[in-house]
Amino acid sequence: MGPLDGADLPGYRQVAEHAWTDDHGDVISLHFFDLPPDIPAPLEEPAPLRKALAHVTADAGGGLIEADVVRVAGLPTLRQVLKVPLPDRPRGQAFLGSYTLPRAACSAVAKVQAFEDGPTGMREAQVLAELGPEHYFLEHPYAPGLRGGLPFHRADAPEYDERFPGHPLTRVRTALAHLARTLSAAPDFARLPPFTGPAGRRTRLLGR
Repeated sequence: MGPLDGADLPGYRQVAEHAWTDDHGDVISLHFFDLPPDIPAPLEEPAPLRKALAHVTADAGGGLIEADVVRVAGLPTLRQVLKVPLPDRPRGQAFLGSYTLPRAACSAVAKVQAFEDGPTGMREAQVLAELGPEHYFLEHPYAPGLRGGLPFHRADAPEYDERFPGHPLTRVRTALAHLARTLSAAPDFARLPPFTGPAGRRTRLLGR
């Protein structure tokens, strides 16, 4: 048992102690990191938090689709959905979703990974054809003027999930929604001191 339990989703089979997969090859995994969370701002400050996360993701070559602060297993949680290029392939993307439950000196993370396979870009191409480029590509809502990484566009919006139920982004969001209802936190983990912001920020506030 780690700090999180309850990731046994319908259609997934366990392949390792804290990892599950399904027939698509999507992967759900639970992790514990015994070090201060690498979160760039307090959860109580969503605007600077989202802006920093958007830049970090773009600098790594990806694109942040969503970042929200929610409650999972009764604890404040950072929810992220992002996309990255598939490594060693000319086309295609991987979509990653996560819940990070940060405490002051450690964190628990639930991850969902889904990859494009076969024909790629069908969702994007259909939405682009319907809207036209001028309405399809958008400024990043968390970091206007952001350059680099993968573009922010309308096809990634949740409103298109119902039209593309088999798309990996839809599958990631579906799995995250289920995890939000089923995950539980170990009492010892939940009682740990809460995350109040990056270590550097805490040092400055203490006058060190």
